[in-house]
Amino acid sequence: MRHRESTSRRRFIRTSSLWLSAAAGMAATQESKVAGKPVARLGLLTDLHYAEKAPGGTRHYRESADKLAEAVDLFQQEKVDAVIELGDLVDAAPTVEEETRFLKTINARLKQLDCQRHYVLGNHCVATLTKAQFLKACDANPKGYYSWDLGEIHVIILDACYRHDFQSYEPGNFEWTDPNIPTEEADWLTKDLANTEHPTVVFVHQRLDLDPATSPYAIKQSPAIRKVLESSGKVRAVFQGHSHQNALTDINGIAYTTLVAMVEGSGQENNAYSILNVYADGSLALTGYRKQRSQSFPKAS
Repeated sequence: MRHRESTSRRRFIRTSSLWLSAAAGMAATQESKVAGKPVARLGLLTDLHYAEKAPGGTRHYRESADKLAEAVDLFQQEKVDAVIELGDLVDAAPTVEEETRFLKTINARLKQLDCQRHYVLGNHCVATLTKAQFLKACDANPKGYYSWDLGEIHVIILDACYRHDFQSYEPGNFEWTDPNIPTEEADWLTKDLANTEHPTVVFVHQRLDLDPATSPYAIKQSPAIRKVLESSGKVRAVFQGHSHQNALTDINGIAYTTLVAMVEGSGQENNAYSILNVYADGSLALTGYRKQRSQSFPKAS
């Protein structure tokens, strides 16, 4: 009985705090409410770095499981159409067996969702496992990059986990400061954008808005990839993780939003996740929870 009371109390506290944190994001949605009901709703989270080990600096690896449970509760309650995890779901483990156990533990919480689940590959995802091993363990799309239509919106997942020689990241063969998008993937992106008529949102782990000459977080081909996105005239926003911080950059009419990491800080007050509302007129509204900032993106002029 005592255990049940404790669990119930934790759930009450968690649910109550969700509404408090949601209030901070309501203002961001007001501007887009005139556009009517969203045509798509996406739950977003990134950089959980789940692992069964002691905290390292500001990273509280074990706590990502409870933080994720809070996010899943809200996503279920809000009936989002899909949830996108933007990379580094797990932290690196010394063995494949241990890493697989970490991954199954944290992914079991995501599998409770009654909606689509999509996984962006991050450098930590493939530090111990191959891409194929990671994606299979998540019961995810076996491709690292792909796209699909969700109602009236086109969604693109990119994979920047390639070395400068365009060899795919494999355990022990890469540096995290060397993320790249191969020519083959860039060509696919160009064709994919040409073949859609829908407003498009892009998801990638490493950052596309930074200068690769000065930032270790930047994808090396960022300037070229940005030109592809701009030339299409269809991309409304890019969402990324990797650097663990809130950031928003507008480059030639495309909003590049960096989402804050879930692993940073102890306690639910340091949690971070969001819901992206997409409207028929092309406007977007990101409602952030806990440490994630809310943002609104008016329709294209």
